Amino acid sequence: MNKLFEKIAIIYNPSIEESKTNALKLHQKINSSEIFSIDEMKKDIDLALIVGGDGTFLKAARFYSSTDVVILGFNVGRLGYLAQAKIEEIDCVLEKLKNKDFEIEKRLMLKSNNSTALNDIVIKGTNCARSATFDLFINDREVCSYVADGLIISTPTGSTAYSLSAGGPIISPVVDCFLIIPICPHTLNTRPLIVPKDEKIKVKTFEKNQKLNVSFDGQIDIVTHDEITIEKNENCAKLLILGKQKDKFYDILKEKLHWSLSIKK
Repeated sequence: MNKLFEKIAIIYNPSIEESKTNALKLHQKINSSEIFSIDEMKKDIDLALIVGGDGTFLKAARFYSSTDVVILGFNVGRLGYLAQAKIEEIDCVLEKLKNKDFEIEKRLMLKSNNSTALNDIVIKGTNCARSATFDLFINDREVCSYVADGLIISTPTGSTAYSLSAGGPIISPVVDCFLIIPICPHTLNTRPLIVPKDEKIKVKTFEKNQKLNVSFDGQIDIVTHDEITIEKNENCAKLLILGKQKDKFYDILKEKLHWSLSIKK
């Protein structure tokens, strides 16, 4: 299809209805492609076509972030914000790939210890029935304390996910920054904070017998002790963006979030 993408793989999510069926349809269109489930991903490819929802896409993005593999999503889930196309648009997508009518965007990711996230890292106390106190440090300097249900540390890509639901701003994915958003804070003057991508973020809790529940992209959950350090991941996710117009991000916002235009008189 394209010298840039000699080895193409189609990845489906067996837990999503019609995911494999649609993956097989795509496979028939690309004779040179491989097909396997999200639990059997291989790294010796050039382009991964993800057939599923945002969760499927996020898992693939983390897996391939340490490689040069580019990923493109076909949505068969609910919102599918990260997907670039619908399955019925296969012919149009293949034509754009053939004509090299696309761009490759590198998206910032977060890391803590050995785990990574494309969207966000969410920190909560172990007692979900009440708020907890979270002390925020940036570059080892204490910034403030939050009394809240939790904290979201988000990338610009994740600014349209959990962060948005918690009142955070929408950030263009080309902006090099991270967001810190409190979840249901106890005081009204508590607001989201945007920090440069190279800042080292540390969250501590000094509450007795309190640990931290930490979730990576809502898919990997760990329980840590009384602190966690979060930094920029050295690797990025490589997203294939169909079309070369620079304002594609805003078109996706209007489509996925159902933003309407004002009525012109």
